[in-house]
Amino acid sequence: MDDRTRPASASKPASLPASTPARRPAFRQPAVLLWLLFLLACAVTIARTQFVTDLSAFLPRAPSAGQRVLVEQLRDGLVSRLILVGIEGGDASSRARLSREIGATLRADPQFAAVHNGEAVNDARDQQFVYAHRYALSPSVTPQRFTAAGLHDALGESLDLLSSSAGLVAKDLLPHDPTGEVAALVDQLDSAAQPATRDGVWASRDGARAVLVAQTAAAGSDTDAQARAIDAVKRAFASATRTLPNATDASAYRVVMTGPGVFSVETRDAIRHDVERISVLSLVLIVALLLTLYRSPRLLVLGLLPVLSGVAAGIAAVSLAFGAVQGLTLGFGTTLIGEAVDYSIYLFVQSSPSSSPSSSLSSSMQTHRDAALRAWIAAYWPTIRLGVLTSVCGFASMLFSGFPGLVQLGAYSIAGLVTAALVTRFVLPHLQGGAHAIRDVSRLGAALARAAAFAPRLRWPLAALAVGAVVFAAWHRDTLWSHELSALSPVPAASQALDTRLRADLGAPDVRYLVEIPAASAQAALEGAERVGAQLQPLVAQGTLAGFESPARYLPSDAAQRARLASLPDAATLTARLREAVAHQSISVKPEAFAPFVADAQAARAAPLITRADLNGTSMALAVDALLTQRDGHWNAMLALRAPASASKAANTSSLDADAIRAAVAQAGVPDALFVDMKAEADRLYVNYVREDIRLSLAGFVAIAVLLALALRSVRLAARALAPLVAAVLVVVAGFALAGVPLTILHLVGMLLIVAVGSNYALFFCKRGAHGAQTIAPHTLVSLLVANLATVAGFGLLALSHVPLLETFGLTVGPGAMLALAFAAILAPRDAATPEVKTARLDTRADTHAATQPHRQGNPA
Repeated sequence: MDDRTRPASASKPASLPASTPARRPAFRQPAVLLWLLFLLACAVTIARTQFVTDLSAFLPRAPSAGQRVLVEQLRDGLVSRLILVGIEGGDASSRARLSREIGATLRADPQFAAVHNGEAVNDARDQQFVYAHRYALSPSVTPQRFTAAGLHDALGESLDLLSSSAGLVAKDLLPHDPTGEVAALVDQLDSAAQPATRDGVWASRDGARAVLVAQTAAAGSDTDAQARAIDAVKRAFASATRTLPNATDASAYRVVMTGPGVFSVETRDAIRHDVERISVLSLVLIVALLLTLYRSPRLLVLGLLPVLSGVAAGIAAVSLAFGAVQGLTLGFGTTLIGEAVDYSIYLFVQSSPSSSPSSSLSSSMQTHRDAALRAWIAAYWPTIRLGVLTSVCGFASMLFSGFPGLVQLGAYSIAGLVTAALVTRFVLPHLQGGAHAIRDVSRLGAALARAAAFAPRLRWPLAALAVGAVVFAAWHRDTLWSHELSALSPVPAASQALDTRLRADLGAPDVRYLVEIPAASAQAALEGAERVGAQLQPLVAQGTLAGFESPARYLPSDAAQRARLASLPDAATLTARLREAVAHQSISVKPEAFAPFVADAQAARAAPLITRADLNGTSMALAVDALLTQRDGHWNAMLALRAPASASKAANTSSLDADAIRAAVAQAGVPDALFVDMKAEADRLYVNYVREDIRLSLAGFVAIAVLLALALRSVRLAARALAPLVAAVLVVVAGFALAGVPLTILHLVGMLLIVAVGSNYALFFCKRGAHGAQTIAPHTLVSLLVANLATVAGFGLLALSHVPLLETFGLTVGPGAMLALAFAAILAPRDAATPEVKTARLDTRADTHAATQPHRQGNPA
C-alpha cells in the first residue's frame, strides 16, 4: 500500500500520541527483572558447581560387570597411575646419572608411591623379605615336600645348582634353604619382562634413552594431582641436569613422558588452549561481522546477551540435574554461540527500520521501531520458535540415552537454546531502547535475492549429489562407522607412538586381560585369587598363558600362610627326615650341615603371619596395592594375565584363548569371579554407544518430522523443510567416507547440530507469506547469511584444533551448516525464488484489493 491508496489518517506522519503513556525504563520491565533474577540464580548455582573430568559420566547407568571393571581400571587401576619417563640426548653414562638423580628425588616425594629405574635400591629389602618369609610365601611348601622323599628330591635339585652359573649363590643359601624356596620365589618375581640395563639403570632396547617408571599415589582420574606429579618429574630433571659436570651441555638432554595420567593432563591443557584460542578467534570474527552489520557497539553487546544467558542456563541446569558438570559437556557448550547468536541477528536485521519500505514516512523512529518490532514478532517469531522446537526435539532424544554423559549434552543444549531464544524474544526488545538502523544491506539483499532465484535450477544436480552420497555411503557401510573406542582418543598420533616405544622399552603392562574377584573382605579376595591362580597355573604350563600376576603371590591369605607353616615338621621330625634325604645324593653331604635350615623352619613356625604393613619398603607393595583394592567397603583382587609372546603380536584380535580361561575361572568355584578382556569391553562399550545414539537420533528425527507436519499443517511443507537438512547430513557423511574417516559418536552429535542449526534456514525458506504465498524477503536472506557466517565462525573454526575431539565437531558442523543453507535455497518453493518480483506483485494485488473494498482498509497490524 502506498500514499495514493492509504487513508488520510494513515498517511500522516506517525507521531507518538499525547495520550500514549511514557515508556517504563528497561530495567523496570517485568521480563527484564525476571531475566536478571534468573541470571543471579544461575550464577549462584554455577558458583557451587563441581566440574569433573573422569569417565564416570560415560559409564552406562546399568553397566555390565565387564564395563564396570573397565572404567574402574581406567580411573584407579595400576596403569592409570603409571608415568613412563624417558631421558634422551647426550651420552649413556650421563643419561644414567640423570636417571639416578631423578629416581632419588622422586622417591623422596610423597606424590609417588614407587619409582623404578633398574637401580638396586629395593633389591636388598626385597631379598631380605623373601628370605625371611620364604615358607609363608612359597606355594611349594606342602606336607609332601617335607617328607623324607620330598626333601630328597628338593635337596637333589639344589645340589645340582652348585655346578651351574648360580653355584656361588646356591652354595651360600644351601645350609639355610636346601629345598630352594628362595630361588623359586625370585624366579617368580623376575618372570615378567625386564628392560635392558645400561650403566646400572634401565635403558631402551636400542640404548638411545634411559627409562624410568613412576607410580603416583593419586588416582589416574585426579587430573590435578597427575599434573603436579608431571611437574615434579620436570623439576627433578631440571635439577639433575644442573649437577652434570658440564652444565652447559644440559640443553642437549630432554625428558619425555607418557602414560594415562600424562595423556589426561595434556588433553585437558590442549582442549583448554584450543578452546581459548579458537573461541577468541571466532569471537573476534563474529564481533567484526556483527559490528560491520550493526554499526553499534551497544547492539553488538545486546546481541551477545542471549548467548551468555544460554551458557549460564545450560551449566546451571546440568549442575542441578546431575550434581556435577562433565568437562566434555562444558567444552561442547562453548560452541553454543554458533547457534544462539542467530536469534539476535534475526531480530536486529529483520526488524530494522531500513527493512521496511514505509520507514521514510515516519517522523518518529521510536514509533516506527515499535511497529517494526511488533511486525517482526508477528511475522518471524513463529518461524524462529518452530526452529527452536525442532532443535529441542533433536537434542531431547539424547535425554533418553543410557549414558549420563550424553544426557548432560542434551540437557545443556536444550536449556541453552531455549534460554537464548526467550531472552531474544522477551528481553532484548526492552533493552534495545531507542531506534536503531543497521547498515544498508539492500544491495546485498538484492544480490542474494538473485542468487535465491537461480538456486532452484540446481535441484537436479542436488538430487544427483544426494543419491550419489547415499550410494557411496552404502558402498562403504562396513567401514563407515568406527567400532573401537580408540577412535575417540583425544591423544595425538605422535604421543601414542611415543607411548608404544616407552612401553616396549620398559615392558610395562597394558593390563588388557584381567580376572576380577570381588569379595567382602581382603582375606576373602586373596583366598579367591589363590583358588583362581591354581586353575590358571596349568594354562601357563601348556603355553596358553605366558603368566599372570596375583596379589596373593606377594601377600598370601592368612589361611594359605597357616597351611604352609603347618607343613613344617617339628625340629626332631625334620632332623630325622633330613638324615634320610641326604642319603644316596650325587654329592655327599652331612646332615649336620643343615642345622640352620632346621632352626629357620622352627622360627617360621612361631613367626606371625605376613601383613600388608610388612611389605612397606619393598617393590612388592606396589603390586599388592595395584592388584588388591577397596572401593565403597568392597574388596577386589585382580589377576593380570600375560598373553604368550607369539600370540601378542596379533593385532586388533583377542590373542588369548578366552574360552579356556573362562573355563578355568569357572572351575575355581569363586563366586562372581570374572574374566575381562579390557579392549573387547571398551570396544563393546563404544559399539553400544553408537547403536543407541543412532536409534535415538532416528527417534529425534521422527519427532522433528511430526512436529513440523503439525506446525506447518502440511506434510509437503514439512518434507520441504527436512529435505535440505537430510541432504546436508548425507553429503557430510559421504565426505567423511570419501576421506576414509570412520564416523564416531562425535560425528553423530555434530549431525544433530547440523539439523538444529539448519532447521531455521529451511523454515524461513518454507515460510508462508501474505495471501498464502511462500516468499522470502531480501532482508531475511541477509539475516540468514549473517547467521550462517556466525555459525561457521563458532563451529567451523574448531576444525583448526589439534585435539581430534574438537576437530571432529568443526569438520562436521561447519560444512554441514553451509550446505544446509545452500540446499534450503535450492529446494525452496519456486514462488519463493523471486522475492522482489513476488513482493511487488503482492503489493499490487493489495492496493487493488484496498481500492475496491475501502471499508476494509485500516491498520494492517
